[in-house]
Amino acid sequence: MKESSLSHSCRQPTINGHTRLLGIIGWPVAHTLSPAMQNAALAARGLNFIYVPLPVPPDRLPAALSGLPALGFVGVNVTVPHKTAVLPHLAELTPIAAAVGAVNTIVVREDGSLLGDNTDGAGFLDDLRAHGIQVGRAEGRGPARPYTRALVIGAGGAARAVAYALAEVGAEVAVVNRTPERAAALCAAVTRALPDARITAHPFPSALAHLAPEANLIVNATSLGLHPDTDPLPWDPTVPFSPRQVVYDLIYTHRTPFLALAERHGARAIGGLGMLVYQGARAFEQWTGVPAPVEVMAAVLERRRSCPCPLFAS
Repeated sequence: MKESSLSHSCRQPTINGHTRLLGIIGWPVAHTLSPAMQNAALAARGLNFIYVPLPVPPDRLPAALSGLPALGFVGVNVTVPHKTAVLPHLAELTPIAAAVGAVNTIVVREDGSLLGDNTDGAGFLDDLRAHGIQVGRAEGRGPARPYTRALVIGAGGAARAVAYALAEVGAEVAVVNRTPERAAALCAAVTRALPDARITAHPFPSALAHLAPEANLIVNATSLGLHPDTDPLPWDPTVPFSPRQVVYDLIYTHRTPFLALAERHGARAIGGLGMLVYQGARAFEQWTGVPAPVEVMAAVLERRRSCPCPLFAS
């Protein structure tokens, strides 16, 4: 990381009568990393904005959302437990937000209406590309064919965003979950939005043995590994990885046992910190219309991760 980027990230924002407002809505929201990351990015670009945590209990969510235009907010991020609860209060959803049924970014438009988006899927793809990993469909002679065969573990909101993003760029996606009905519901939601999607549902862990050898991208989109001393693996340890595979874990606070296992088998293992950066960068650009300083944002999160303070909530 360049020293100039780090110095930008330490600069204190100047607040005056022209400062524009951004924030993150959640409950609780005290340990979110987004204010540090976004305020560093705003300072690095010389923008007169401030990004603040907004603790909103569930019963006050409608009032909080309706107050955003009146208070002059340009936009907010949304974190747990509100990512689904905000949907009825928004004037419009982007296609991915509608398909996955979750919003992590709200844009307050000039007429005061609220647009809901989900930048998690795009942030995931951005991070893969930043690591030099091509995703999607191969074009050439004959019919297009998938060159990404992805295995997504989980069927929650994060898994939905990742599966949608992969399917949208032409990857072939297999979703595994302990409750197969949830995996099937995820696939149905993606297929409704993307009729040409190649996406199938399978039971976990029994399907891993036949799905894993065909996959060149494996993604843990569950929270298993967040508590490494007590959580079971989101995998069957008798199923091997291979050196040709990329194994990605959305957990970003530490190197998970799942990634450690993949590395021991020679697979390329990537943690989720970059996804957190790039989903935030996508939101930043929607709000400001300015390219996000990704290096600055990543440097802030790397510093926070290396400190002994508690982490969580994007």
